[in-house]
Amino acid sequence: MAIAFTEIQETIRMVEMEHLDIRTVTMGISLKDCADPDFDKLKQKVFNKITTYAKDLQVTANQVAEEYGVPIINKRIAISPVADLLGNATKEQAIELAKTLDLAAKQLNIDFIGGYSALVHKGISKGEQILLDALPEALSQTERVCSSISVATTRTGINMDAVAQMGKIIKKTAELTKDQNSIGCAKLVVFCNPVEDNPFMAGAFHGAGEGEAVLSVGVSGPGVVLNALKKYPDADLGEVSDVIKKTAFKITRAGELIGRVVAERLKVPFGIMDLSLAPTNAMNDSVAEILEEIGLERVGTHGTIAALALMNDAVKKGGAMASSYVGGLSGAFIPVSEDNGMIRGIEDNALTLPKLEAMTCVCSVGLDMIALEGDASPETLGAIIADEAAIGMINKKTTAVRVIPVIGKNAGEIVEFGGLLGRAPIIGVNKFSSNKLIQRGGRIPAPIQALTN
Repeated sequence: MAIAFTEIQETIRMVEMEHLDIRTVTMGISLKDCADPDFDKLKQKVFNKITTYAKDLQVTANQVAEEYGVPIINKRIAISPVADLLGNATKEQAIELAKTLDLAAKQLNIDFIGGYSALVHKGISKGEQILLDALPEALSQTERVCSSISVATTRTGINMDAVAQMGKIIKKTAELTKDQNSIGCAKLVVFCNPVEDNPFMAGAFHGAGEGEAVLSVGVSGPGVVLNALKKYPDADLGEVSDVIKKTAFKITRAGELIGRVVAERLKVPFGIMDLSLAPTNAMNDSVAEILEEIGLERVGTHGTIAALALMNDAVKKGGAMASSYVGGLSGAFIPVSEDNGMIRGIEDNALTLPKLEAMTCVCSVGLDMIALEGDASPETLGAIIADEAAIGMINKKTTAVRVIPVIGKNAGEIVEFGGLLGRAPIIGVNKFSSNKLIQRGGRIPAPIQALTN
């Protein structure tokens, strides 16, 4: 890629002044050839393949970051769904395999490894049920293993039996990690319409359509967009869109350059650029603050969804012009615990759980890193998942739920997760029951939108 000197100067400014960084470089690795009827051999094959393909990921990413002056915050691995390897395994063996993945991530000094996953949006196979049964213990007994479960797609509808199970699994995971503010749930996401090339955790897995190995990139740029908008306080909304679009172009161009260099040095194909704006806890690096700069007194007030739709569309338009290989989720993350503006909105009673649900209609990815009161029932958690899945299913988009019912905490309290995961105010849930809806089970049929052939 030919990069002009002025672009290099702009990138340096974005890094130094506006919190531009590469949020993650994520290597996807296929484990399809690791299947073996001998479980000990299977574990060894998995460990060997991961540690062979990704042995230089951390060192190479750090070298490229230093050479180009653009920080790469996280180095991650996504593997093909583990449930595909568990057909003849026991629950205990599935937990062992999670520990093997954790050991590989620690040996490689990788931040997270995603793909302890199952796709159960239409039915649940034997191996997938084994993984679901093992999930709470697997997540509570490992540090770096992340899991994603697909319970719905536009093509298949919503598997409400899987939804009911996920409510129970989230609750049990919260209880098993209650001494750490139920942090195990932060490594678990429930999807509708999951994508196969997502580089972000906890939802990353190496999809069926992917090759043997690939490197994908996710960039974090809310601070850059916010700073650009501050230069145009009197612009109309069309001009605001144009500013965001041009800024997203620059962010994506810088990110793809770094990603391609890392991929080339690791001798794996470059996969995709995920255009998602991903906030951090740093000052002025907030998606919510972008929305407020567009014209909201506080995120969550009337007009929030319109502002978010404008921003999300402009980011996609600018990013799509900068890269030929756009993929992943490519929207705007609104994780409550990782975004200071979102936290402030909840503390000021401007932002509520229903409003957050509504916002997911126009952006990626869903209800993300939201701390709920600890006595939320498994049925209520299942119903929250079902609502979000319905939004994704009907609108033919990816939606997800990553909620943390913090055991022992009540609405209004603040919980600290630490590091990138930040802190979050505890949100209450509706006190009226959804039990009968969840207990009916079965499948919510695919919508008419599925019949597109």
